[in-house]
Amino acid sequence: MSTKIAFLASLATDAQIALKQLTARYGNCPLEQADVIVALGGDGFMLHTLHGTQALDVPVYGMNRGTVGFLMNAYHPEGLLERLEAAEMAVLNPLRMTALRNDGSQIQALAINEVSLLRQGAQAAKLRIIVDGRQRLEELVCDGVILSTPAGSTAYNYSAHGPILPIGSDVLALTPVAAFRPRRWRGALLPKASHVRFEVMNPEKRPVMADADSRSVRNVVRVDVTSDSRVAHKLLFDPGHGLEERLIREQFV
Repeated sequence: MSTKIAFLASLATDAQIALKQLTARYGNCPLEQADVIVALGGDGFMLHTLHGTQALDVPVYGMNRGTVGFLMNAYHPEGLLERLEAAEMAVLNPLRMTALRNDGSQIQALAINEVSLLRQGAQAAKLRIIVDGRQRLEELVCDGVILSTPAGSTAYNYSAHGPILPIGSDVLALTPVAAFRPRRWRGALLPKASHVRFEVMNPEKRPVMADADSRSVRNVVRVDVTSDSRVAHKLLFDPGHGLEERLIREQFV
């Protein structure tokens, strides 16, 4: 029985051209009937696809028609069925962010890469960090702070000088962005099961926004983050080019 493929593409020109090529060669079935989803674009589009199709429980195979393509495979229109047959699966659990705003409203969002808190105005943010009910940092004065999954550790976390985490590790990276106080604090590694709470100090004078994979919530006063094992994103990679290999390789460039 042939593999039923649903193709999704970003609006980028290269992605749209690839969509036409691949659809003409392999067809394009409805998402609800697909055995596999092929996402054409960059890493941002892959995150968009994973969030948008998580209820379908269908694996996603990405082909890079963007810039970096860390979560994607190389683009080749030939031999796609054979590549899908040989592909290796990585399962990712996202972070669940619960953000309380200063008007009392509460917003939840999932993050495959990271949850970040960032200053919203000209003044530095002041944050209190509590892990599993225990205060770990009374006051962090900074531009922001990032809580990253292993899959997201090479993205914003790495650009903020955070560590790259092996994909199979049950660890999260907590990384400050331009920390002013404590000046020497470089972040922490936390167990995946941790419940992390960020409390915003002086939110009227020093407003803060929270971001979960680019879904932004402004004027937050408290943000709780936990790993959600009930949600499992399934990514497919060509043999020898999976996330584990990419994360290791990234540390030697």
